[in-house]
Amino acid sequence: MKADSMDTKQSYGEGQKIRFGVIGAGWFASRRHIPDIMKHPQAELVALCRRDRAPLERLTAHFGVKNGFTDWQEMLDTVALDAVVIATPHSMHYEPARAALERNLHVLLEKPMTVVPAEAWKLVRLAHRKKRVLAVALNPPYWAHCHYIRDAIRNNLIGKLESISIEWSGNADFVFSRAPMPENLPGVVPPTLFRGDPEMCGGGYLIDGGSHLISEVLWITGRKPLAVNAQMDQFPSDRRSVLSIDLGDGLFVVITCIGDSAYPNRRVRNTFNGTSGVITVDDFDFETTLHRPHVEDEVVTEAGLTPVEGPICNLISAMLEKTEVCSLGEHGAWVTEVVSAAYRSARTGRTIHLHPPPITKLSDWTG
Repeated sequence: MKADSMDTKQSYGEGQKIRFGVIGAGWFASRRHIPDIMKHPQAELVALCRRDRAPLERLTAHFGVKNGFTDWQEMLDTVALDAVVIATPHSMHYEPARAALERNLHVLLEKPMTVVPAEAWKLVRLAHRKKRVLAVALNPPYWAHCHYIRDAIRNNLIGKLESISIEWSGNADFVFSRAPMPENLPGVVPPTLFRGDPEMCGGGYLIDGGSHLISEVLWITGRKPLAVNAQMDQFPSDRRSVLSIDLGDGLFVVITCIGDSAYPNRRVRNTFNGTSGVITVDDFDFETTLHRPHVEDEVVTEAGLTPVEGPICNLISAMLEKTEVCSLGEHGAWVTEVVSAAYRSARTGRTIHLHPPPITKLSDWTG
């Protein structure tokens, strides 16, 4: 018998809670999404699912969850839920997300939304048809400094955008099975290292960490990408990539994404150039500077800005009709379009114009 679910317009009385299940309960979910569910006064974690029995039992014991599953379909069929978080390996996002939406559940998908763009748009259409919240856990829509930049651009504080440069450099070799795993990693269970398999990852570092950088550009500007050109150090499991994105009206973006840097710290340098000002973002405290001629610079940091709801809190607020979804399924689908186009551009040496032809399988753009 299939589990029941709530109506989006149902009002919650005292003591009622939104029932969450997590599919792909692993290293990252145990660090972020699961603790956020546990802390929320209107949420209840009722089920966890992962394929490996021993880590699953460790997770259920740690978080005090009685329902543990190694089969997500069994979980959806037997436990009454209102929402699911899906944090499986990248190439395994689509099927459980589709099944959850079909069962009238709200869904928070880890990034990237899907590996195949056509599947992302299918989920968007299904969520609209089912009138359910479909959110994607891309970081920029939940970062306060990105809200600050978007508001400054919308309020014309730097004039018309002329160019954007996004530069991120760090080292993620251990999650790609190319370096020893650090000791004392946070989280209840260790990473599964699926990123070392380009089929499961959907590519390399660009689709993983680089999805956030693409999200930052698209979310802040609100523009739709027209064309993508990319180069990568290796294919399809890249560690270094550079891509240009045509956002129309003469606005071009350059993203440099390095995932195997030998420098000891992560480096960030983002620049939004306008006709009457510049916004820069530096390092991982996200020091954001608004510079305009003849006006004193305004400098803020992420910690100094009003915090933005995280993905779980935002999803719950949206379900209860309190706030808008920061990172909608549509946004996640556009990020997937750009990622897919970047890999096809790197493989073919051509500029890829969007919308691309429908893609039905991973080998269409990695083979």
